[in-house]
Amino acid sequence: MAAVELEWIPETLYNTAISAVVDNYIRSRRDIRSLPENIQFDVYYKLYQQGRLCQLGSEFCELEVFAKVLRALDKRHLLHHCFQALMDHGVKVASVLAYSFSRRCSYIAESDAAVKEKAIQVGFVLGGFLSDAGWYSDAEKVFLSCLQLCTLHDEMLHWFRAVECCVRLLHVRNGNCKYHLGEETFKLAQTYMDKLSKHGQQANKAALYGELCALLFAKSHYDEAYKWCIEAMKEITAGLPVKVVVDVLRQASKACVVKREFKKAEQLIKHAVYLARDHFGPKHPKYSDTLLDYGFYLLNVDNICQSVAIYQAALDIRQSVFGGKNIHVATAHEDLAYSSYVHQYSSGKFDNALFHAERAIGIITHILPEDHLLLASSKRVKALILEEIAIDCHNKETEQRLLQEAHDLHLSSLQLAKKAFGEFNVQTAKHYGNLGRLYQSMRKFKEAEEMHIKAIQIKEQLLGQEDYEVALSVGHLASLYNYDMNQYENAEKLYLRSIAIGKKLFGEGYSGLEYDYRGLIKLYNSIGNYEKVFEYHNVLSNWNRLRDRQYSVTDALEDVNTSPQSTEEVVQSFLISQSVEGPSC
Repeated sequence: MAAVELEWIPETLYNTAISAVVDNYIRSRRDIRSLPENIQFDVYYKLYQQGRLCQLGSEFCELEVFAKVLRALDKRHLLHHCFQALMDHGVKVASVLAYSFSRRCSYIAESDAAVKEKAIQVGFVLGGFLSDAGWYSDAEKVFLSCLQLCTLHDEMLHWFRAVECCVRLLHVRNGNCKYHLGEETFKLAQTYMDKLSKHGQQANKAALYGELCALLFAKSHYDEAYKWCIEAMKEITAGLPVKVVVDVLRQASKACVVKREFKKAEQLIKHAVYLARDHFGPKHPKYSDTLLDYGFYLLNVDNICQSVAIYQAALDIRQSVFGGKNIHVATAHEDLAYSSYVHQYSSGKFDNALFHAERAIGIITHILPEDHLLLASSKRVKALILEEIAIDCHNKETEQRLLQEAHDLHLSSLQLAKKAFGEFNVQTAKHYGNLGRLYQSMRKFKEAEEMHIKAIQIKEQLLGQEDYEVALSVGHLASLYNYDMNQYENAEKLYLRSIAIGKKLFGEGYSGLEYDYRGLIKLYNSIGNYEKVFEYHNVLSNWNRLRDRQYSVTDALEDVNTSPQSTEEVVQSFLISQSVEGPSC
């Protein structure tokens, strides 16, 4: 899909002049480069509009030209359009720019500090753009070159620059799933922090701690992520860039969600969404970042319908800014695929979910290697959808084909997760649980039981006995025992345990309770306990009435158009709650 054109309506006379310059582009090329950056960009954008991508590519592949265009800050959305169009066209402008910058840094290694400082600033802007556009490997190369320049001078200014460089490097390594290198980057940043501290200087640690929280969250080290999100929140002070504040609030909210601190998560993410919209505007990628995390919160508090709407809004923004085969668009497709799958689970209508899952996989495989970790979650989502479609299929041959495809996807996801995280990890456990469900559908009941037990054991050791993830796996094992293995006593105990966890975490109207209640009704019918059958029919009826009332009015987007508290009040409220409750880890 092409990027949706944002508003670009210069004055008519000005537009005519730009068109005249573009018409004479070959003769005017050198003169164009001497124009002010805003006017120079408008000439290049006109080339883009006319589809003259080869000529545009030859301009943008020159580091001096692109560095100047980057100074036109109010044109950044349009620059993303041009850049993505070039990448889609096969012009490897991101890697060309990264290579050019790296070569320049090697040339100026012996130059004076002022020359290096100027190059570092150019690198921060270039790397920041590439990072924002999702070209993480190229951004990493730029930031590594900046870091190399920083190490050539053992003085205070360059220590500050090295810390800033490490924060940016950690961000792109997180985005590219290079978690081991990310941990090394954090340790390096700490050494520079210590150097500054010994000389009586302090660098703000909010962004660094926020990125560490993101890394630990991605690795499913939830207790550690929660601890560092608290440290990041302590570092939020007046004068911090809004982007840093928004990102810390987002990461802290996600850490709170997985710790089931939903009230705190709600306050943090709603304020992050409000801040991003208010400061960056409703069409900015940073606003879409906050919407994805808002959707994550809504999905986890069982407001599934609203989560779908929020994920769709985030995808719309990312498509309008980036379009094309872009990693940010792919992740939004994946999030929407999963929320749509959950939303339509009871209806069996998975066309929309499947479309988004396949779009996500198609984009990622076009951009990244076939063994990249980002493919694990997208393949997992598609496999879940295919399994449900297969179950509802009346053609045996088609059913077997879909189940086999789902099996191959799950195995691939499992191998990627084990390679990245090892056996003893929540992500690996999730893949075991998914395989357990699939083996049940394939009528391989012993293999299914083995997978579910393995998933439960890992999750219990990592998350505790009463976590949501544990409840999911317990409920799946109960279903296997009930529907296919006739182990009714074991199934009953597991259903009741799953129900107890769900009600404790989410309340009486939790959506997942439906499957446990229906399972118990079937179980009691099978053993002839009709009193219990009647009891749970009543429980299910009450649950349906509660669900009809739940989330029937609230519009999640309308809910974040204003914020009742300032950023300082939100931060203080969070920190005070921590000091009252004490450490949770």
